[in-house]
Amino acid sequence: MPLHTIIEKIKEKSQLSEDEIREKIKQKMTQLAGLISEEGAAHIVANDLGIRLVQASGAIKIKDLVAGMRNIELNARVAKKYTLREFQRGEIQGKVASFLAADETGQIRVVLWHALTKDFDVLKENDVIKLLSGYIKENNGFKELHLNEKSKLFINPPNVAVAQLSQQQQKKYDFTRKRIHDLKENETNIELVGTIVQVFDIKFFEICPNCGKKVSAKESGFVCNEHGTVQHGYSYVVNLFLDDGTDNIRVVFFKNQVKKLLKKEEEEILLFKESPESFAKVKNDLLGEMIKVVGKTSKNMMFDRLEFISNFVFTDINPEDEMKKLEKELQSMPNNIPNMPSITNL
Repeated sequence: MPLHTIIEKIKEKSQLSEDEIREKIKQKMTQLAGLISEEGAAHIVANDLGIRLVQASGAIKIKDLVAGMRNIELNARVAKKYTLREFQRGEIQGKVASFLAADETGQIRVVLWHALTKDFDVLKENDVIKLLSGYIKENNGFKELHLNEKSKLFINPPNVAVAQLSQQQQKKYDFTRKRIHDLKENETNIELVGTIVQVFDIKFFEICPNCGKKVSAKESGFVCNEHGTVQHGYSYVVNLFLDDGTDNIRVVFFKNQVKKLLKKEEEEILLFKESPESFAKVKNDLLGEMIKVVGKTSKNMMFDRLEFISNFVFTDINPEDEMKKLEKELQSMPNNIPNMPSITNL
């Protein structure tokens, strides 16, 4: 629901002016340290005022989901299944898994926490799902539906009908496995499997806490083009070279993908900013690890070469399964593959 629509609905059902509503939205964003969009903050303001923007009960369509919503009920299909990951934060151990859900109006990433991951192994792509008591978060400009201990996930429940995904939707969610040697410019939804052969230092940069965009250092402080002077946060990027035996390519990982690549949480990664020398061991440990990445190719104009931007990274892959897939590909591979260039010459 667009911001202006939310504001109009609040005006209709309250005695507040638009300026007063926008001030409340601004205060809510400040209160939440910029971890939510204006639309999400507006939804919370409406909720605080006892104003319902959507139906009180019943399933909601994906296109109508807004950051800040709680107690969400959603009927959808599993469009793409990702991975389950275990983590440890201090003395607390946990699990997190995710998949892409879709209906006829759109798609959203669904994140399962802790006990809810018990159903992840039996979940299959194209299954019908019913989700109860979920909540919507915003992550780097994208909405996510999270399920916690109060939420429920039903797989292929009776009397719940969700339209089959169209061929166009299915194609959109499918990944195309390619060899690095065969990559071309501006390809999307590409899947690569290879071995990490070189890792560069992690780079940190200042971002706006409201929109997540990079900010500039001015005399008055850090300035966002959209939100003015802000109390900045940090994001980070890691570059590495991936080798699949046919060639190698620089792969770029941004914030959330860095977390998955390193298997670390935000507070652990930020320690490398204060102690960059401690990242040396992390780089060394990554060398030789086989990973799977999904993303797109991009042309680096400065160095006149292709690079790969990671949208998803999978670290807990089965090398034997990947080798079997590779063997099938090799059977149809031409015998005139050129020699692989040296990393040091790139």
